[in-house]
Amino acid sequence: MPLLEAIERYLANEMPAAERAHFEKLRQSNSEIDQMVVEHKLFLHQIEGYADRRNYKHSLHETHANLSSEDAINTEEPAKSPGRVINFWNKYRRVVAIAASIAGITAVIISALVVYYTPVKSAQIQQLNRKIEEIKRNQRVQGNILNDVKSKIPEGASVISGGSAFMIDGHGYLVTNAHVLKASRSVVVNSKGQEFNAVIVFRDAAKDLAILKIDDKDFKQVSNPPYSIRKTSVDLGEEVFTLGYPRNEIVYNMGYMSARTGFEGDTSACQISLSANPGNSGGPVFNRNGEVIGILSTREMKAEGVVFAVKSREIYNLIQELKDSDSTAENIKVPVASTLKGLNRVQQIKNAQDFVYLVKAYN
Repeated sequence: MPLLEAIERYLANEMPAAERAHFEKLRQSNSEIDQMVVEHKLFLHQIEGYADRRNYKHSLHETHANLSSEDAINTEEPAKSPGRVINFWNKYRRVVAIAASIAGITAVIISALVVYYTPVKSAQIQQLNRKIEEIKRNQRVQGNILNDVKSKIPEGASVISGGSAFMIDGHGYLVTNAHVLKASRSVVVNSKGQEFNAVIVFRDAAKDLAILKIDDKDFKQVSNPPYSIRKTSVDLGEEVFTLGYPRNEIVYNMGYMSARTGFEGDTSACQISLSANPGNSGGPVFNRNGEVIGILSTREMKAEGVVFAVKSREIYNLIQELKDSDSTAENIKVPVASTLKGLNRVQQIKNAQDFVYLVKAYN
């Protein structure tokens, strides 16, 4: 099949530059072809694994044959006799030791193969939170406004992790991923470089979502965000874009919806085709009308450009859980209408970026 041959040449890096660029555009515009590329890449990994197992099995047989030819292993069944146990051990202890060694090595390798090929979620996807080393490195090399202000992180505190967050209520309520907050305290920074103290008011590790509230005398209540939070699903192939902080400045990216479910059919998430990096966790995913349709969370380890986002409808469930447990949260009002609809992309970004924050979690 010409398409399958093209996919194999693409994965093997055998395409000329012009043809490869054309094929990558085709992946972006056709979600079915993109999914075929992802599935074929995973299939090739399985084939390679099967070949490795066969080669290993063949080498074991060769080793056994060589040991047998050198009389290192006695393959004859010993004659039954009423001899004493100690004499039996003295006679066959070398053979038993060799057999035990081979069995032990075989058991270890088989266990490793089982672990490797068992579908463990954490080994196949990567959370998109920023690690402490990345945060420190970006602070050293980037001379933007974020590094020119005095930090509100106490001197001597340790920054543990970070990511992105976005506002859902003008009183300072933000949504992010639970895994972004790997520490007890946090600060958030807006696109102008203004830093504010924030507290975790609700966290749901199972949904991988959390709600922060800016708790800082320097924060002034703002109008509700210009985007809305969508309750319904998005069509396959629909264009989406993101804003987040894989660096110490806000970064825009664009892609499209490639599957209605997340990793291994997770119905609370969806799959998006775009490039995402550590720091994008917790960032909003918008559709062309400026509606938030998801929260970026993880990416596929073995497939390029396969990203997963928690569906935006989970935000409503999270807020309801918070209201049920905390009466002071009753006044949270999620924006239900998007003023970004009909604007061009540049204007949409300008209007939305002030409501997307960098998160730094510290102890």
